[in-house]
Amino acid sequence: MTASTAEASPPARATDDARTDADISVRHLWKVFGPRAERIPADPELAALPRAALKEKTGCLAAVCDLSFDVEPGQVFVVMGLSGSGKSTLVRCLTRLIEPTAGDLLIQGQNIRDADDKALRELRRHRVAMVFQHFGLLPHRRVIDNVAYGLEIRGEKKADRLARAQDVIDLVGLSGFEKSLPSQLSGGMQQRVGLARALAGDPGVLLFDEPFSALDPLIRRDMQNEVIRLHREVGKTMVFITHDLSEALKLGDRILIMRDGRQVQVGTGAELVGKPADDYVRDFVREVPKANVLTLRWIMRPHRPDEPLDGHELGPDVLVKDAVRAVLEASAPVKVVENGELIGVVGDHEVLGVVAQS
Repeated sequence: MTASTAEASPPARATDDARTDADISVRHLWKVFGPRAERIPADPELAALPRAALKEKTGCLAAVCDLSFDVEPGQVFVVMGLSGSGKSTLVRCLTRLIEPTAGDLLIQGQNIRDADDKALRELRRHRVAMVFQHFGLLPHRRVIDNVAYGLEIRGEKKADRLARAQDVIDLVGLSGFEKSLPSQLSGGMQQRVGLARALAGDPGVLLFDEPFSALDPLIRRDMQNEVIRLHREVGKTMVFITHDLSEALKLGDRILIMRDGRQVQVGTGAELVGKPADDYVRDFVREVPKANVLTLRWIMRPHRPDEPLDGHELGPDVLVKDAVRAVLEASAPVKVVENGELIGVVGDHEVLGVVAQS
């Protein structure tokens, strides 16, 4: 396809391929900054160029390049990559805070690329909430009024919005600080206010854009644990942006690794660590203690005929680190059982092989 032909072609659409049963379904999503950006996704030759070569040839920067993925209801989906990988641009495209150049984006079955201004306002007020790195709290409003602010914008009655705000303040562990001003709170507590504000509207989807990167390490760990606890209690679908692999592995049910705007690999933490797609991912996960991430499903082997087995049984989703003692103390390989069926065995050799890499 020539460049002139590409310019006349509409951006590629992929609605038929997107999933309406996923909370978020992204197909062939592009965000290109620069002159005549829409020609880039429509021209296979330009679309295939690496970011630097595309910039040199066209003057355009491709921040997000042909991304496709699904986020299931109730899932924590982590997007990670180094600075400049396109992850923050991606999360802003999800609610059209940044306008995508091409592709399709369904949130709870609605293609928001086709949404008008009214539908977008409805989406942002009721169905999707964002938590940013910079808290964006109103400095002259008390905690409870900051938390209730979105409900005020919706036009809810004062008594109702304050009651809801109090509920989520209690949920995020800020009871007793309702009347405090943001300046009277620590960074971690301010981020809890931001989290409570996002939860107050009871959205179906929560988007986190590196919310803890400015916090001290200990506070950051506490906030990670808080997200895990809240997810367990409220079960929201979450998309979490981070550049920190340990954070991604701790929080994510599935993880998307980006590089130069493109998808490198998407999968569970165990899949990234156990079967990296290329050297880039392999370098990312090199220092990860494998015993803390891999499960017995990854290291078990078939049971050999006439091989004696220990009486213990372990599930395939038990982490290797949690199985080490039982396996090493056993008199023979330990059975790995799923739904009452023997699916493999693990012994000293399999366990120690992973521990040695940790």
